[in-house]
Amino acid sequence: MSTTLNNLSVTRTSDSKLNQVDWENLPFGRVFSDHMLVMDYKDGAWQAPAILPFQNLQLHPATSAIHYGQSIFEGLKAYKNQNDEVVIFRPQSNAKRFRESCLRMCMPELPEELFLDCVAALVGVDSNWIPSQPGYSLYIRPFLFATDDFIGIKPSESYKFMIFTCPVGAYYSQPLRVKIEERYTRAAEGGVGRAKTAGNYAASLYPAKLGNKEGYHQLVWTDAKEHKYVEESGTMNIVFVKNGKIITPSEESDTILPGITKRSVLELAAHFGIPFEERKIEVTEIIDGIKDGSITDAFGAGTAATIAPIQTIGFRGQDYELPSLETREISSKIHATLDGIKAGTHSDVFNWIYKVI
Repeated sequence: MSTTLNNLSVTRTSDSKLNQVDWENLPFGRVFSDHMLVMDYKDGAWQAPAILPFQNLQLHPATSAIHYGQSIFEGLKAYKNQNDEVVIFRPQSNAKRFRESCLRMCMPELPEELFLDCVAALVGVDSNWIPSQPGYSLYIRPFLFATDDFIGIKPSESYKFMIFTCPVGAYYSQPLRVKIEERYTRAAEGGVGRAKTAGNYAASLYPAKLGNKEGYHQLVWTDAKEHKYVEESGTMNIVFVKNGKIITPSEESDTILPGITKRSVLELAAHFGIPFEERKIEVTEIIDGIKDGSITDAFGAGTAATIAPIQTIGFRGQDYELPSLETREISSKIHATLDGIKAGTHSDVFNWIYKVI
């Protein structure tokens, strides 16, 4: 589906970096495409969007977002399918979540159709940056931040919406070691855990660093009140398989980011007739399940990671090992189906694929 933006201006770069890319070695989030989209909000209205050569920003020292944290973002991916069509996976869901994050962070709502058109326009301009190798993609980063030049705690009156893209390979190159976190908190009820706001990730950096020093790739966050219930991991939602049934923490509270990949996992489970439950999950249920063999699989689900197998779960100084990847039929089937839908080798029965070109 092509963009229908009538007021979009496009200035193409005269110095493409495309031929400088090592396509066999793409570190996640460090190689940037040629262009970016910029659109300002001022005087109570969204201004005309522009696609420009990728470049640095100039910011006033008093830029509101730097001081008071009004900043949100999304992450989604574009692919080239087997017919060489440029497609994006479920961007409508990202547009909805972005709008909801705007509301929670007291920022102007970006209409979902405008979000989609802007994303499609930039991906269309930089479609040659989409890698062709299996497992690779073009990562898309839309974000919005406050731009008032003002020192004072109040919502900004001006904002800048931007999008840039990165060709990427796999986010994780090996099965994960994760640690259940019982001291630090990602989000509390009544907070901003349900919004995809920058501050949530800033708050997670220090405890994640401590976990990294202990040999873990990620933390598994627990509830702020009792540290009794599993919530999500640092870069993804978390899913388990217990006695042949998928179980995953419910998103009914406002402490867990609604996961688009996780929702896809559950919709595929329903399609395949695999039982699943979204509910509160106690940490002890997971640890006891690993011990008695009822927990046979654990994986992260997220845009960057897609399906990331978890091999080891650390809890109170002890590591608990999950079964080998070769035994994980449910997550393997779901992962293969998601990849197939994106590649065009599986039927898109859910209408998840958004065609750009």
